[in-house]
Amino acid sequence: MKIVTVVGARPQFIKAATLSRAISRHNSQSANLTIDEKILHTGQHYDATMSENLFEELEIPHPHFHLNIRSDSQGAQTGKMLEKIESVLKKELPDALLVYGDTNSTLAGALAAAKLHIPVVHIEAGLRSFNRRMPEEVNRVICDHISTLLFCPTQTSLKNLQDEGITKGVEWVGDIMYDGILYYQRKASQTILDYLSIEPNNYILATVHRAENTDNPARLQSIIKALEDTADSLKTLVLALHPRTKKLLKQHSLELSKSIKVIEPTPYLETITLLKNAKAIMTDSGGLQKEAFFLKTPCITLRDETEWVETIENETNKLVGADANKTAKVLNQLLSGEWKPNFSEKPYGLGDSANSIINYLIKFKNHIS
Repeated sequence: MKIVTVVGARPQFIKAATLSRAISRHNSQSANLTIDEKILHTGQHYDATMSENLFEELEIPHPHFHLNIRSDSQGAQTGKMLEKIESVLKKELPDALLVYGDTNSTLAGALAAAKLHIPVVHIEAGLRSFNRRMPEEVNRVICDHISTLLFCPTQTSLKNLQDEGITKGVEWVGDIMYDGILYYQRKASQTILDYLSIEPNNYILATVHRAENTDNPARLQSIIKALEDTADSLKTLVLALHPRTKKLLKQHSLELSKSIKVIEPTPYLETITLLKNAKAIMTDSGGLQKEAFFLKTPCITLRDETEWVETIENETNKLVGADANKTAKVLNQLLSGEWKPNFSEKPYGLGDSANSIINYLIKFKNHIS
């Protein structure tokens, strides 16, 4: 079976690495159907710590195709990707195209394959924030409606698809990111803590990158105030500053207080260490909300809604939007012990998602052969 896997953003590299390892394991053990995977990197994230270095760090092959498509407007970037992905697919003629998550790379890959009548496999299907102003929400909804196989990470995502009338080809497999965390946390070292001179459980980790926050000057300013207040309260707040956020801070003439310890985005293994040892994380990242859950770190989400509703239900995650006062209240609840997260539930499976996906891919190939 031949598949083309489209990746373009850091979380997708991590998911792809996990599945690629499982594919290699399957191929070494299977005497029957093997899987020939070709990796296509759109270039959507081009900072070295967020793309190329990951292929070394996460033990996955360098991509067979690199489109080198960088930042642009939503439509322009997606259009360029669509054109180039289509060209690759016409030459490769895979049995299926595989996409992850909800980025422009995801949408472009799915559209290119669907128009060529190549089955689309969507991993992390069925997630919904129910906020169509988010580009990610538009991407994931369209992708789900043109996919042939839809692999859901949670029971909630399964129900979301059912509510939209999507039932064929839908399977609950658990969350492939959980597979990855179980593997990579064993490889992560404590070195980054010493380098930054921070102590475990004595700092807050923060990230901000979503367009809904960074493109709105008033909202971004309010988030900065929340970060500054937190830094003053806890003494140490580490902000991993996304390149796009750095650019927009300058564009909006906003400055960060010196009380915030600003660092460059860290490689994935260092991110795991920082996240695992933090007292809490403040973020607008969907992936980090979930990884915080896996690593038993409380999460304060700088958004008004989340697709990872299970983290809210288990009270491991609290939504504060861009409200500095609400952020301060939640932080006080954490520091006083009033907020008691429940990390005992297993809404994202048991860490064997990759093997389940491979089994379904083989069944699909046998069915269409």
